[in-house]
Amino acid sequence: MKKGRCTRPIVIAHRGASAYLPEHTLAAKAVAHAMGADFLEQDIVLSRDNIPIVLHDVYLETTTDVAHRFPDRARPDGRFYAMDFDFHEMRTLKVHERSTMSTADTRDAVYPSRFPVTSNLFGIASLEDELDLIEGLNQSRRQHAGIYLEFKAPNLHREQGLDIVASVMDVLSRKGWAQRTEQVYLQCFDPPTLQRLATEIATPLPLIQLIGENDWAEDTLADYDLMKTPAGLKQVADYAQGIGPWLHHIYLGRNAGGDPEISRLTEQAHELGLLVHPYTFRADELPSTVATSQQLLDILFKIADVDGIFTDFPDIVVNYLDELGP
Repeated sequence: MKKGRCTRPIVIAHRGASAYLPEHTLAAKAVAHAMGADFLEQDIVLSRDNIPIVLHDVYLETTTDVAHRFPDRARPDGRFYAMDFDFHEMRTLKVHERSTMSTADTRDAVYPSRFPVTSNLFGIASLEDELDLIEGLNQSRRQHAGIYLEFKAPNLHREQGLDIVASVMDVLSRKGWAQRTEQVYLQCFDPPTLQRLATEIATPLPLIQLIGENDWAEDTLADYDLMKTPAGLKQVADYAQGIGPWLHHIYLGRNAGGDPEISRLTEQAHELGLLVHPYTFRADELPSTVATSQQLLDILFKIADVDGIFTDFPDIVVNYLDELGP
Protein backbone atom coordinates (compact mmCIF):
# COMPACT_ATOMS: atom_id res chain seq x y z
CA MET A 1 0.00 0.00 0.00
CA LYS A 2 1.33 3.41 -0.92
CA LYS A 3 1.91 5.99 1.80
CA GLY A 4 -0.61 8.80 1.47
CA ARG A 5 0.47 12.27 0.42
CA CYS A 6 0.95 14.87 3.16
CA THR A 7 -1.18 18.01 3.38
CA ARG A 8 1.99 19.97 4.00
CA PRO A 9 5.23 18.93 2.24
CA ILE A 10 7.96 17.66 4.52
CA VAL A 11 11.31 19.34 5.11
CA ILE A 12 14.22 16.89 5.18
CA ALA A 13 17.42 18.25 6.70
CA HIS A 14 20.08 17.06 4.24
CA ARG A 15 22.93 15.75 6.43
CA GLY A 16 21.47 18.02 9.12
CA ALA A 17 21.65 21.79 8.93
CA SER A 18 24.70 21.28 6.76
CA ALA A 19 24.72 24.84 5.42
CA TYR A 20 25.62 26.05 8.91
CA LEU A 21 27.67 23.27 10.55
CA PRO A 22 29.77 20.40 9.20
CA GLU A 23 27.53 17.72 7.69
CA HIS A 24 26.35 14.74 9.72
CA THR A 25 27.69 16.05 13.01
CA LEU A 26 25.45 15.87 16.05
CA ALA A 27 25.60 19.66 16.21
CA ALA A 28 24.25 19.94 12.65
CA LYS A 29 21.40 17.59 13.55
CA ALA A 30 20.56 19.51 16.72
CA VAL A 31 20.39 22.80 14.82
CA ALA A 32 18.19 21.22 12.11
CA HIS A 33 15.87 19.95 14.81
CA ALA A 34 15.69 23.42 16.35
CA MET A 35 14.93 24.89 12.90
CA GLY A 36 11.83 22.71 12.66
CA ALA A 37 12.88 20.10 10.08
CA ASP A 38 10.38 17.25 9.85
CA PHE A 39 13.05 14.63 9.14
CA LEU A 40 16.80 14.49 9.72
CA GLU A 41 18.81 12.53 7.16
CA GLN A 42 21.36 9.84 8.06
CA ASP A 43 23.69 8.44 5.39
CA ILE A 44 24.97 5.15 6.78
CA VAL A 45 28.22 3.26 6.22
CA LEU A 46 29.74 0.50 8.36
CA SER A 47 32.96 0.45 10.30
CA ARG A 48 35.24 -2.59 10.11
CA ASP A 49 33.70 -3.87 13.33
CA ASN A 50 30.20 -3.61 11.86
CA ILE A 51 29.01 -0.42 13.58
CA PRO A 52 26.60 1.72 11.52
CA ILE A 53 28.05 5.24 11.43
CA VAL A 54 26.63 8.43 9.99
CA LEU A 55 28.80 9.51 7.07
CA HIS A 56 27.91 10.55 3.54
CA ASP A 57 30.75 8.68 1.83
CA VAL A 58 32.47 5.36 2.31
CA TYR A 59 35.59 7.57 2.32
CA LEU A 60 36.85 9.46 5.36
CA GLU A 61 39.32 11.98 3.95
CA THR A 62 36.81 14.48 2.52
CA THR A 63 35.27 15.34 5.90
CA THR A 64 37.80 14.22 8.55
CA ASP A 65 41.50 14.51 9.43
CA VAL A 66 42.12 10.79 8.81
CA ALA A 67 45.03 11.46 6.42
CA HIS A 68 46.94 13.15 9.23
CA ARG A 69 46.01 10.75 12.02
CA PHE A 70 46.37 7.51 10.04
CA PRO A 71 48.55 8.41 7.02
CA ASP A 72 49.52 4.80 6.31
CA ARG A 73 45.95 3.46 6.12
CA ALA A 74 45.00 4.57 2.61
CA ARG A 75 44.19 1.94 0.01
CA PRO A 76 46.16 1.81 -3.28
CA ASP A 77 43.67 4.28 -4.79
CA GLY A 78 44.80 6.81 -2.19
CA ARG A 79 41.49 6.85 -0.35
CA PHE A 80 40.69 6.08 3.28
CA TYR A 81 37.71 3.71 3.55
CA ALA A 82 35.48 3.75 6.61
CA MET A 83 35.19 -0.04 6.47
CA ASP A 84 38.96 -0.32 7.07
CA PHE A 85 38.68 1.31 10.51
CA ASP A 86 37.21 0.12 13.78
CA PHE A 87 34.73 2.50 15.31
CA HIS A 88 36.96 3.31 18.29
CA GLU A 89 39.55 4.55 15.75
CA MET A 90 36.95 6.73 14.06
CA ARG A 91 36.10 8.23 17.42
CA THR A 92 39.56 9.81 17.42
CA LEU A 93 38.95 11.66 14.14
CA LYS A 94 37.90 15.29 13.86
CA VAL A 95 35.13 16.16 11.42
CA HIS A 96 35.36 19.34 9.34
CA GLU A 97 33.48 21.02 6.52
CA ARG A 98 33.50 19.03 3.27
CA SER A 99 36.67 19.84 1.37
CA THR A 100 39.22 18.75 -1.19
CA MET A 101 42.98 18.55 -0.70
CA SER A 102 44.73 21.23 -2.74
CA THR A 103 48.17 20.41 -1.30
CA ALA A 104 49.42 17.93 1.28
CA ASP A 105 48.58 20.36 4.09
CA THR A 106 45.92 22.64 2.61
CA ARG A 107 42.21 22.06 2.18
CA ASP A 108 39.76 23.90 -0.04
CA ALA A 109 36.19 24.00 1.21
CA VAL A 110 33.56 22.82 -1.27
CA TYR A 111 31.35 25.65 0.00
CA PRO A 112 33.75 28.41 1.10
CA SER A 113 31.11 30.58 2.77
CA ARG A 114 30.08 27.84 5.17
CA PHE A 115 31.62 26.80 8.50
CA PRO A 116 35.43 27.22 8.59
CA VAL A 117 37.16 24.15 7.19
CA THR A 118 39.95 24.54 9.76
CA SER A 119 37.64 23.72 12.67
CA ASN A 120 38.38 20.65 14.79
CA LEU A 121 35.37 20.88 17.10
CA PHE A 122 33.36 17.89 15.90
CA GLY A 123 33.48 14.09 15.80
CA ILE A 124 31.90 11.13 14.00
CA ALA A 125 28.60 9.79 15.34
CA SER A 126 27.18 6.29 15.22
CA LEU A 127 23.58 5.68 14.18
CA GLU A 128 22.82 4.87 17.81
CA ASP A 129 24.26 8.25 18.85
CA GLU A 130 21.96 10.04 16.44
CA LEU A 131 18.87 8.11 17.45
CA ASP A 132 19.55 8.92 21.10
CA LEU A 133 20.03 12.61 20.23
CA ILE A 134 16.81 12.83 18.21
CA GLU A 135 14.82 10.90 20.78
CA GLY A 136 16.10 13.24 23.48
CA LEU A 137 15.37 16.38 21.47
CA ASN A 138 11.89 15.15 20.61
CA GLN A 139 11.23 14.73 24.32
CA SER A 140 12.78 17.97 25.53
CA ARG A 141 11.38 20.08 22.68
CA ARG A 142 8.05 18.19 22.53
CA GLN A 143 8.50 17.50 18.83
CA HIS A 144 8.06 14.49 16.57
CA ALA A 145 10.98 14.77 14.14
CA GLY A 146 11.76 11.64 12.18
CA ILE A 147 14.78 10.05 10.54
CA TYR A 148 15.53 9.49 6.86
CA LEU A 149 18.17 6.77 6.42
CA GLU A 150 20.21 6.02 3.32
CA PHE A 151 22.09 2.76 2.85
CA LYS A 152 25.38 3.78 1.21
CA ALA A 153 27.22 1.42 -1.15
CA PRO A 154 25.50 -1.81 -0.06
CA ASN A 155 27.24 -3.88 -2.73
CA LEU A 156 30.70 -2.61 -1.80
CA HIS A 157 29.96 -3.46 1.82
CA ARG A 158 28.89 -6.96 0.82
CA GLU A 159 32.13 -7.46 -1.11
CA GLN A 160 33.95 -6.66 2.16
CA GLY A 161 31.86 -9.22 4.08
CA LEU A 162 29.61 -6.59 5.68
CA ASP A 163 25.79 -6.63 5.58
CA ILE A 164 24.74 -3.00 5.93
CA VAL A 165 21.01 -3.80 5.71
CA ALA A 166 21.07 -6.33 8.55
CA SER A 167 23.28 -4.10 10.72
CA VAL A 168 21.10 -1.01 10.32
CA MET A 169 17.83 -2.85 10.82
CA ASP A 170 19.24 -4.44 13.97
CA VAL A 171 19.99 -0.99 15.41
CA LEU A 172 16.54 0.33 14.46
CA SER A 173 14.93 -2.68 16.13
CA ARG A 174 16.98 -2.44 19.32
CA LYS A 175 16.36 1.30 19.62
CA GLY A 176 12.62 1.01 19.00
CA TRP A 177 12.44 2.66 15.56
CA ALA A 178 11.77 -0.35 13.31
CA GLN A 179 7.98 0.01 13.41
CA ARG A 180 7.64 3.79 13.33
CA THR A 181 6.10 4.04 9.87
CA GLU A 182 5.24 7.74 10.23
CA GLN A 183 8.67 8.67 11.57
CA VAL A 184 11.16 6.73 9.41
CA TYR A 185 12.00 6.57 5.72
CA LEU A 186 14.57 4.21 4.21
CA GLN A 187 16.24 5.14 0.92
CA CYS A 188 18.87 3.74 -1.41
CA PHE A 189 20.15 4.13 -4.98
CA ASP A 190 20.26 0.32 -5.36
CA PRO A 191 16.89 -1.31 -6.26
CA PRO A 192 17.82 -4.84 -5.08
CA THR A 193 18.58 -3.44 -1.62
CA LEU A 194 15.12 -1.88 -1.38
CA GLN A 195 13.53 -5.02 -2.82
CA ARG A 196 15.26 -7.06 -0.11
CA LEU A 197 13.91 -4.70 2.54
CA ALA A 198 10.42 -5.04 1.10
CA THR A 199 10.42 -8.86 0.78
CA GLU A 200 13.07 -10.70 2.78
CA ILE A 201 13.19 -8.19 5.65
CA ALA A 202 9.49 -7.32 5.23
CA THR A 203 9.93 -3.93 6.86
CA PRO A 204 6.75 -1.88 7.30
CA LEU A 205 8.82 1.31 6.93
CA PRO A 206 8.26 3.32 3.71
CA LEU A 207 10.98 2.83 1.10
CA ILE A 208 12.27 5.54 -1.24
CA GLN A 209 14.06 4.77 -4.50
CA LEU A 210 16.79 7.34 -5.08
CA ILE A 211 17.27 8.32 -8.72
CA GLY A 212 20.58 9.59 -10.02
CA GLU A 213 22.32 9.77 -13.37
CA ASN A 214 23.71 6.69 -15.06
CA ASP A 215 27.18 8.24 -15.31
CA TRP A 216 27.44 8.92 -11.57
CA ALA A 217 28.86 5.43 -11.01
CA GLU A 218 26.68 4.71 -8.00
CA ASP A 219 27.11 1.35 -6.28
CA THR A 220 24.39 -0.30 -8.38
CA LEU A 221 23.51 -1.56 -11.86
CA ALA A 222 20.29 0.47 -11.90
CA ASP A 223 19.22 2.18 -15.13
CA TYR A 224 18.06 5.59 -13.94
CA ASP A 225 17.04 6.70 -17.43
CA LEU A 226 14.53 3.85 -17.47
CA MET A 227 13.49 4.60 -13.92
CA LYS A 228 12.34 8.09 -14.94
CA THR A 229 9.87 6.67 -17.50
CA PRO A 230 6.29 5.51 -16.76
CA ALA A 231 7.39 1.90 -17.23
CA GLY A 232 10.34 2.33 -14.88
CA LEU A 233 8.23 4.10 -12.26
CA LYS A 234 5.73 1.27 -12.40
CA GLN A 235 8.54 -1.16 -11.52
CA VAL A 236 9.57 1.06 -8.62
CA ALA A 237 5.99 1.14 -7.34
CA ASP A 238 6.12 -2.64 -6.91
CA TYR A 239 8.53 -2.32 -3.98
CA ALA A 240 8.79 1.35 -2.90
CA GLN A 241 6.48 4.06 -1.64
CA GLY A 242 8.28 6.97 -3.24
CA ILE A 243 11.17 8.30 -5.28
CA GLY A 244 14.03 10.65 -4.48
CA PRO A 245 15.03 12.24 -7.80
CA TRP A 246 17.74 14.79 -8.42
CA LEU A 247 16.22 18.28 -8.39
CA HIS A 248 17.25 18.73 -12.03
CA HIS A 249 15.13 15.74 -13.01
CA ILE A 250 12.10 17.88 -12.12
CA TYR A 251 13.10 21.46 -12.87
CA LEU A 252 14.57 21.45 -16.37
CA GLY A 253 15.25 25.17 -16.76
CA ARG A 254 13.29 27.78 -18.68
CA ASN A 255 11.65 27.58 -22.08
CA ALA A 256 12.05 30.08 -24.92
CA GLY A 257 9.46 32.33 -23.32
CA GLY A 258 11.29 32.40 -20.01
CA ASP A 259 8.76 30.28 -18.13
CA PRO A 260 9.86 27.39 -15.87
CA GLU A 261 9.98 24.04 -17.64
CA ILE A 262 8.95 21.07 -15.52
CA SER A 263 9.26 17.40 -16.34
CA ARG A 264 6.30 15.06 -15.92
CA LEU A 265 8.19 12.94 -13.38
CA THR A 266 6.24 14.13 -10.32
CA GLU A 267 2.92 13.87 -12.13
CA GLN A 268 3.67 10.35 -13.35
CA ALA A 269 4.90 9.25 -9.92
CA HIS A 270 1.77 10.60 -8.25
CA GLU A 271 -0.40 8.68 -10.69
CA LEU A 272 1.19 5.52 -9.28
CA GLY A 273 0.76 6.64 -5.67
CA LEU A 274 4.46 7.40 -5.23
CA LEU A 275 5.75 10.23 -3.08
CA VAL A 276 8.36 12.57 -4.58
CA HIS A 277 11.17 13.94 -2.39
CA PRO A 278 13.81 15.60 -4.62
CA TYR A 279 17.34 16.51 -3.55
CA THR A 280 18.96 19.02 -2.87
CA PHE A 281 17.83 22.61 -2.33
CA ARG A 282 20.84 24.81 -1.54
CA ALA A 283 20.45 28.57 -1.25
CA ASP A 284 24.14 28.96 -2.08
CA GLU A 285 23.97 26.73 -5.16
CA LEU A 286 20.83 27.67 -7.09
CA PRO A 287 20.32 26.62 -10.73
CA SER A 288 21.65 29.26 -13.10
CA THR A 289 18.15 29.97 -14.42
CA VAL A 290 16.78 30.84 -10.96
CA ALA A 291 17.45 34.19 -9.31
CA THR A 292 16.28 33.56 -5.73
CA SER A 293 15.51 30.77 -3.30
CA GLN A 294 11.84 31.72 -3.32
CA GLN A 295 11.68 31.35 -7.10
CA LEU A 296 13.02 27.82 -6.94
CA LEU A 297 10.79 26.83 -4.02
CA ASP A 298 7.76 28.27 -5.84
CA ILE A 299 8.62 26.12 -8.84
CA LEU A 300 9.05 22.95 -6.82
CA PHE A 301 6.07 23.30 -4.50
CA LYS A 302 3.53 25.38 -6.44
CA ILE A 303 4.17 24.08 -9.96
CA ALA A 304 5.85 20.70 -9.66
CA ASP A 305 3.84 19.81 -6.51
CA VAL A 306 6.56 17.79 -4.78
CA ASP A 307 5.78 16.12 -1.45
CA GLY A 308 8.93 17.24 0.35
CA ILE A 309 12.48 18.29 -0.28
CA PHE A 310 16.00 17.64 0.94
CA THR A 311 17.77 20.83 1.89
CA ASP A 312 21.00 22.03 3.48
CA PHE A 313 18.97 25.08 4.62
CA PRO A 314 16.02 23.69 6.61
CA ASP A 315 15.24 27.08 8.12
CA ILE A 316 14.64 28.66 4.71
CA VAL A 317 12.26 25.92 3.59
CA VAL A 318 10.41 25.76 6.93
CA ASN A 319 9.88 29.54 6.83
CA TYR A 320 8.75 29.36 3.20
CA LEU A 321 6.16 26.68 3.95
CA ASP A 322 4.96 28.54 7.05
CA GLU A 323 4.29 31.60 4.91
CA LEU A 324 2.73 29.50 2.14
CA GLY A 325 0.15 28.09 4.55
CA PRO A 326 -1.92 24.90 4.07
